[in-house]
Amino acid sequence: MNLQISGHHLEVTPAIREYVTGKLDRVIRHFDNVIDVSVILSVEKLKQKAEVTVHVRGKDIFVESEDSDLYAAIDSLIDKLDRQVIKHKQKIQDHHRDEKNIPVAE
Repeated sequence: MNLQISGHHLEVTPAIREYVTGKLDRVIRHFDNVIDVSVILSVEKLKQKAEVTVHVRGKDIFVESEDSDLYAAIDSLIDKLDRQVIKHKQKIQDHHRDEKNIPVAE
């Protein structure tokens, strides 16, 4: 998995980098097929914004979150991403289950 963390109008400190990677580990435990992760942290006046794009096989999952505190924005972002990854994983499992139950026409 490739992880890229960048900041717009913000310096990505080692503490922020460690916090983001620690939180992303939780999401990656749910889903093994993560190819690429891109995180963008930005500051716009009084809003702290966090965006993530997760590239998995067959789909790109994009999530963004805003808050007055950067760490709260990251927490909210990870919660949203976790829900979307679990939903995507269940969709894949449901589709594979449907393929097995298709009757063969003779």
